[in-house]
Amino acid sequence: MATKKKSAGTASMTPWLGISAIVILLDQLSKITISKLFTYGESMPVTGFFNLVLAHNPGAAFSFLAKESGWQRHLFTAIGIGAALYIIYLIKNNSSQRLFCWALALILGGALGNVIDRILYGHVIDFLDFYYLQTHFAAFNLADSAICLGAGLFILDELRRVKNK
Repeated sequence: MATKKKSAGTASMTPWLGISAIVILLDQLSKITISKLFTYGESMPVTGFFNLVLAHNPGAAFSFLAKESGWQRHLFTAIGIGAALYIIYLIKNNSSQRLFCWALALILGGALGNVIDRILYGHVIDFLDFYYLQTHFAAFNLADSAICLGAGLFILDELRRVKNK
């Protein structure tokens, strides 16, 4: 069977969408597991600086707008879907740029993982609680971790581009 050759500079979107799908799968499985094992607000110490906790965040990062009446759910869902569509466009047009697409794939998977929560539950499920002494940082989840890792890779990619100019 003949196969169509790809022209120079083009690559498939499939690996990048696959990475995003893996992020979504791991994120959703971890949230389902925590939701089954914990009651809302329950916390289990793991180390001297880390707890597992079941928390619900109706807002955005660091509970931004969490105290609002519910309109923020729709806003953040729309932003997440819009960002996902734009990221897919960027991956499609830059699929041969490995580090850039790794960053985008992680951000895409994380964004869609949290969008799924907002659609299904009206809030994002968080469960990773790091703290120092009595100061707890905002609880987060695997989707948030993927977004942060993707943002770090995006910055690294941009620094490499600037250095190579």
